[in-house]
Amino acid sequence: MHAAPVLKILGLLLSILAVAMLIPMSFDLISGNLDWNAFAAASLFTGFIGICLWLANRKINDNELGLKEAFLLTNGAWALIGLFGALPFYFSSLELSVVDSVFESTSGITTTGSTILSDIEQASSGLLIWRALLQWLGGVGIIVMAIAVLPMLSVGGMQLFRTESFETADKVIPRATQLAGGIFAVYTGLTILWTAMLAGAGMPSFDALAHAMTTLATGGYSTKTSSVGAFDSHLIELIIIAGMIVGSLPFVHYLALARGGWKGLWNDPQVKWFVVLMAAVITLITIDLNKDGHGWADALRLSSFNSISVLTGTGYGTADFALWGGASTTILLICMFIGGCAGSTTCGIKMFRLQVLAANIKVQLARLLRPHAVVIAYYNKRPVPEPVLDAVMGFFYLYILCFVALTMILGLFGLDFQTALSGAATSISNVGPGLGDVIGPAGDFSNLPAGAKWAMCLGMLLGRLELFTVLVMLSPRFWGR
Repeated sequence: MHAAPVLKILGLLLSILAVAMLIPMSFDLISGNLDWNAFAAASLFTGFIGICLWLANRKINDNELGLKEAFLLTNGAWALIGLFGALPFYFSSLELSVVDSVFESTSGITTTGSTILSDIEQASSGLLIWRALLQWLGGVGIIVMAIAVLPMLSVGGMQLFRTESFETADKVIPRATQLAGGIFAVYTGLTILWTAMLAGAGMPSFDALAHAMTTLATGGYSTKTSSVGAFDSHLIELIIIAGMIVGSLPFVHYLALARGGWKGLWNDPQVKWFVVLMAAVITLITIDLNKDGHGWADALRLSSFNSISVLTGTGYGTADFALWGGASTTILLICMFIGGCAGSTTCGIKMFRLQVLAANIKVQLARLLRPHAVVIAYYNKRPVPEPVLDAVMGFFYLYILCFVALTMILGLFGLDFQTALSGAATSISNVGPGLGDVIGPAGDFSNLPAGAKWAMCLGMLLGRLELFTVLVMLSPRFWGR
């Protein structure tokens, strides 16, 4: 294990995070809020640690990064940003505990959106924009990781999206740097566009910026305790719906669109499945809400926004969907696990894995009818290699296993069945709100036991880093020669 190049890059990331803290500090300075001191202290401490790590290892060649180092770097980056990103919350006038600060920060950087703030409006403008900025950075980070790092690591079938530019570990850093530039430009452009559209729809400029950042990151942190429902605007909801969909589609296609290639987006089988599934979920919940007494227009409005919010893992809300009845609540609980497309800002199992699983089921059925036939699973009109099938099946089983284990752990901390079940689902799928009175859309996570919050932080990181990336480090063989 060559730790030096990993520490060098982690130091650089912490230094960038320290600079990012100056943005919310300026918001509090302008508004006259004393919480600017919290950001100043957090920035100085984070920058000091980051610069020390970088200086101590600055002469190390990045080509020493191998497979083990790539795993260590991925886990270390998300864990450290979650910890150091918690400092402004801990130092602020909100007087949050260590676990609450880490929970809020981890929920932000993993684009989960679960919050421990009972009254969000009490937070300073700096803290509100910091929450949004954490999710925005987490969104662009997961896109680059999904395109550059996970395919090289062959995590959960992501090797399907491997390109020649990332076949070996020594090509990851320079190529990922180039890719990050293009992704960052597109991501920033979309954020500016959505900020302008939300402001034009009547949302205050500050709220428009924060919601644009968390919409495209499919994070769900809002500046209002009542989330998007506080604005009660059809137009604002439509703009955010469009932003959530854009954030849940593969960003490589947006790069292609910027260069004039438009056919790839619609020809992507992930996109087609996602659109069909989204339409089916909206239709079913609209019908169920209409049966419960809602008018067709009202039912369609509620169903469209909240269904897409849960399906994409964003977590915004315009109503307490936990009160919608058994059918709609069950559908939304299932949607928590699905997520969007690979290469997007969403989490969950993702559409391509469901497609590979469906292709594998089709093959197994065909072999039962014709035992001696040679039947091959296909994805996007190409044969799926056996290692990819094994990786997807393993990911699916592990996902369910981790969900069950996290549910049991939360139950051991005294949470009721609905809270434990939905809490585990929303953590490992990085959705945000759960179900029930405690952590539902109308509640928050502040009253959970400290142990449950730590467990959910681990669940968020597991889900964001595709499970295997974290769990492989628990193997003694990982640290051996």
